[in-house]
Amino acid sequence: MPILSLDQGTTSSRAILFSTEGEPLAVSQKEFAQIYPQPGHVEHDPEEIWKTQLGTARRSLRRTGTPPQDVSAIGIANQRETVVLWEKATGQPIANAIVWQSRITAPVCEKLVADGLEEEFRTRTGLRLDPYFSGTKIKYLLDRNRGLRNRARRGEILAGTIDSYLLWRLTGGRVHATDYSNASRTLLFNIFELDWDDQLLEILDIPRAMLPRVQDSSGVFGETEAKLFGKSIPIAGIAGDQQAALFGQACFRPGMAKNTYGTGCFLLMNTGSKAIRSERGLLTTIGWGLGGKITYCLEGSVFIAGAAVQWLRDGLGLIKRAQDIEKLARTVDDCGDTYFVPAFVGLGTPHWDPHARGTILGVTRGTSAGHLARATLEAIAFQTQEVVLAMQQDSEVRISRLRVDGGASANDLLMQIQADILGIPVQRPTQLETTALGAAYLAGIGVGVLKGTTEVSRNQEIERTFESTMRPRGRRARLARWEQAVAKSKQWADQ
Repeated sequence: MPILSLDQGTTSSRAILFSTEGEPLAVSQKEFAQIYPQPGHVEHDPEEIWKTQLGTARRSLRRTGTPPQDVSAIGIANQRETVVLWEKATGQPIANAIVWQSRITAPVCEKLVADGLEEEFRTRTGLRLDPYFSGTKIKYLLDRNRGLRNRARRGEILAGTIDSYLLWRLTGGRVHATDYSNASRTLLFNIFELDWDDQLLEILDIPRAMLPRVQDSSGVFGETEAKLFGKSIPIAGIAGDQQAALFGQACFRPGMAKNTYGTGCFLLMNTGSKAIRSERGLLTTIGWGLGGKITYCLEGSVFIAGAAVQWLRDGLGLIKRAQDIEKLARTVDDCGDTYFVPAFVGLGTPHWDPHARGTILGVTRGTSAGHLARATLEAIAFQTQEVVLAMQQDSEVRISRLRVDGGASANDLLMQIQADILGIPVQRPTQLETTALGAAYLAGIGVGVLKGTTEVSRNQEIERTFESTMRPRGRRARLARWEQAVAKSKQWADQ
């Protein structure tokens, strides 16, 4: 019996119907609007997210002629830190969703840091006080709407990440829940006690009553309203997109790591039952809850990766399609000493500078579109290298190979550049849609059509391995140049 995976991303909603062997049977995708009310602020229309996600799910079933009674379960993977507030009685959003990329709560975070509270949050949640995470977004929405906090205390207003919002709508308002992986990204969840943290809720003045129930990532959360698909279908797997990708890549042993190349880059390493505290700007987070056991991870977050390619397409008009960047970058042999730091919304791991901004250095009369295209691909690889280095230093475990996925991992030139910059093999699986696949696997295990991680591991196939060809001396020189460029991008918007 197939599994329907809902992959709700930053720029599009997708639905993929998978066999229990992990083969995609049908795919449907629909982009939705990106809303930019002011520089550094990003919003989404929750209603558009709901409509595009429901529409793609229905289309995937129609394309294969799969009746709803034949679908064993639904799994959900979602853009993690994006927040929605909605009315419990009507399901209507209070405002647009605040997207994980948004820097709108930077002043809130800076005040909390100035008040000496960063260590309090970090010790309990494994996260940094950064606008990236959900908690300050909820506070922002409560602060700017008079009377909303009192309504939330009375249980009239609910808050959640996108998975919770979709779950609420899919179940007709019967279930308000989330999984451990999504809860661990909110700045509100104690990842050791596995509960919402009352002290942090008090600091941010967020009523516990508005937050979802938290449970294992695999297991039945509820059932869809029968009218949505013609029959109720159990929703049995939920995970934040990056944790879902780690699961889909079968990284089940401590020390295994994957990098997802999407709008941003997100590198996760499985650390097993041990939560490792980072001293180098990484996040300690929950990978998933499965069978009553928690798997922890170290994570590095690069905010802008594929979004830089989209900027070349939409902002500069250098390419017509995102995939055209490889051909353009191959028109030159190297970057021509041109370096591009795509800090459009600040820098993530290991810098955590919300005031950094995009910087292009080394431009001369001889700089071409090809050089800029290649510098963009190299920027993605350099940012990933920074995260890998920090991860190895914190964990004292050498990452011997990196598994990759996401749309940009189909770019052979980028993957070769990545292997060269890292100096280790880069493995690309046959199935690149590992985020959706991970959610499907979690749902399959949740209803018993898959027997556990051993069966998932058997499904894993590597399509190609990219080996490093760069000499160590050349690699060190390039990394030193990149570090110079990053230093010049920092604190720009704060001056």
